[in-house]
Parts: sequence; structure tokens; C-alpha cells
Amino acid sequence: MNNDRSQAYGRVMKTLADEGPAKLFPAEAAIIRTAADALLFDGDAYDELAAVEDLAQQLVDADRWLADHARRLVDDVAACGPSAGVR
Repeated sequence: MNNDRSQAYGRVMKTLADEGPAKLFPAEAAIIRTAADALLFDGDAYDELAAVEDLAQQLVDADRWLADHARRLVDDVAACGPSAGVR
């Protein structure tokens, strides 16, 4: 784990806290948290990241989130994991 990954994880947790139940159902928040946790601590959670990407698209399609906001979330979750080629 490095500082960049830790900061990305912090941004994801802040998004979850800020959005809370007003913008995310508990199951949706759990998908995001599970992916961030797995990427940060395990590093190999790309199926979980794909689930976050799918969720982000569903939130945009349902007009619940703006596309930019959803993209930032996906980028932050992805940044919780190791960079390509780094293990």
C-alpha cells in the first residue's frame, strides 16, 4: 500500500459518507466499499471494480448521479488498487 492508494481510499469513503442513504441504497454502498477494500488490501479485485463500473453506469442512466461524479468515483475506487505492473 502507498500514500496515493490510501488517499484514493479516503476519497471513496468520503463519497460514501457524503452521499449516504440520500443518494445510495445500502446494497449500492456495499458494492463500492467491498471493491475499495478488496483493491486496497488485496490488490486483486477487478471483478469488484467491474461491479462498481456497472453500478456507476446504472446511477447515471437512472439520472441519480451525473456522469462526471460517477466517473470520479470509479477512478477513485480503481486508484485504491495497485498500478498496472506493480505488485
